[in-house]
Amino acid sequence: MSELVLALYIIGIGLSVAGMSTHLYQGLARQPAGFRLEGGSIAGGIFNLFVGFICGPYIILRMGWRPSGSGQVSTVNVLLASFIAFGWSFFTGLMVLGSYVAMLRAG
Repeated sequence: MSELVLALYIIGIGLSVAGMSTHLYQGLARQPAGFRLEGGSIAGGIFNLFVGFICGPYIILRMGWRPSGSGQVSTVNVLLASFIAFGWSFFTGLMVLGSYVAMLRAG
């Protein structure tokens, strides 16, 4: 049971970081966050790739809740987006939590 709670905690950290990063990016850049690879330079393209990786779970969840052509939200889209976003946020949360623990042990 403790492994399940730890996994849910890591997923929560990943989703929190993704949501916070997405809203911070949207506030500073004045444009919606999305999966972009183009940039004004190579550094801009790498930055957009980094933003897409960190903000990805939140963007996927937001895309899953979009209504289809008939104006209704598809249950399959919501479940698929949730499954992908929670898996992705597990890896993001594991990376953030691992970095945090490594900094605690180093200091």
